[in-house]
Amino acid sequence: MRAAPHLSDLTDAIVAEPDADVRRIRSPLDDKPLVDLPLSTTSDVTCAVQVGRAAQRAWQALNPGRRAAIVLDFHDRLLAGQDELLDLIQRETGKTRANAFEEIAEVANVARHYARRAASLLAPRRRRGALPMLATATQTRQPRGVVGIVTPWNYPFALTLGEATAALLAGNAVLLRPDPRTSLSALWGLRQLREAGLPPGVLQVVTGDGDPIGEAVIRCTDYVSFTGSTRTGRMVALLAAHRLIGCHLELGGKNALYVRADANLDAAVRIALSSAFAGAGQVCVHTERLLLHADIAEQFLAAFLPAVRRLRLGVGLGYGYDMGSLIGADQLQRVVAHVDDARRHGARVLTGGRARPDIGPWVYEPTVLEGVTAAMEVRDAETFGPVLSVYRVDDDDAAVRLVNDSDYGLHATIVTGDRAAARTLAPRLRTGTVSINESYLASWGATAAAMGARGLSGTGGRHGTDGLLKYTVVQTVAEQRAGTLGVSGESRQRWFAAAFSRSLRAARRARLS
Repeated sequence: MRAAPHLSDLTDAIVAEPDADVRRIRSPLDDKPLVDLPLSTTSDVTCAVQVGRAAQRAWQALNPGRRAAIVLDFHDRLLAGQDELLDLIQRETGKTRANAFEEIAEVANVARHYARRAASLLAPRRRRGALPMLATATQTRQPRGVVGIVTPWNYPFALTLGEATAALLAGNAVLLRPDPRTSLSALWGLRQLREAGLPPGVLQVVTGDGDPIGEAVIRCTDYVSFTGSTRTGRMVALLAAHRLIGCHLELGGKNALYVRADANLDAAVRIALSSAFAGAGQVCVHTERLLLHADIAEQFLAAFLPAVRRLRLGVGLGYGYDMGSLIGADQLQRVVAHVDDARRHGARVLTGGRARPDIGPWVYEPTVLEGVTAAMEVRDAETFGPVLSVYRVDDDDAAVRLVNDSDYGLHATIVTGDRAAARTLAPRLRTGTVSINESYLASWGATAAAMGARGLSGTGGRHGTDGLLKYTVVQTVAEQRAGTLGVSGESRQRWFAAAFSRSLRAARRARLS
């Protein structure tokens, strides 16, 4: 395994006291020490927000084109330095190099897209006034101030820098709180942005657990983007509501993939493998429920199960493996508990179903279950691991009912030979995104299209126009060019009501909006 870069150069950028407490972070690849991470305090968070507020005013005043140039320079540095970053992501998360590259592709796509689009999205918009010709209104977008971004460990670069670049381009300062287990990737991104010309204080990183550091970020900043569990998301929403600030919540999922009877089975196998086992199943939008049309279920499983067994498991740096490690002992315990509980209640393990410490300390085999019932925890709870439950359905209506039979509503996939039928089917699914004939990468990679969420999966809002504008507030400046809308006296009020009514009828006839 290659030697790690000088990680202390990265941790020096953390907002923390010189004599801060440290936490030893271990790599899930081999459970060996990775870095001693300085931990921030709540006082550090307060100080960082004060610094961010001062820096934000100058950053907002900067020409939007200059802000975009800095982000595009960051984009180029990201691609040029990707080998070092790939090593960091793998060491922190245990995922394969191919899955780690997804994070780089995501941030590069987002950075380029918003850098090119931000000036247009933020430009003032002229709106119709109360009285045509006599009044006008201009709508502007103002940054929120200091944005707090609190992220989990599963996508330590994509979820931090992807959101940060959007917030920065909208004119905000940003305070990041990455998960302590995976802070190095975010710190690497901070270093690249500073070298690209980002002024001091505009983007800062604090470290520590959600309680108290993540909570302190929510209590101090002007808007919060949170990615994590539904349980924690509820608490974030309550804190944000108490302060009357906005929040973006991307939470859990129990995503389904439906293989229709007319699907190309070879393609369906490839899509299902990627959807279910990428990132060892530690992907918010990965598939945990596989719905097979009864007419092709046996034929599909005859090809799919051997393909699952052929997946190459490994924890080495470099390309070539299909699935890596879980993040640590706690996640392995959750996966084992779900599979063991399913076994006890009568589910059949079609393949997998055991840990592989011979490969890596937290590796678990890709696992396929059948016969899952409501008595089993794996049926409705998010496993967040390489465990896939198979269900058979008789038709599209049954598939829709099963996809929607979940409190979550993040993502779904349809595999079919009839794309028109899939486009008709998609609006019936209660999910924020739907991919047709591709894994989650189809919707995730569509950077110009928003990724929403339904139910316990949160409020969505990543990517697309909303992905940048959520970091702004609207200000409208209305100008009256002649006359006045306010009148006094009975006769004048009667005249005004009659005149304005005529204006409204004329606008209706003219089909004005």
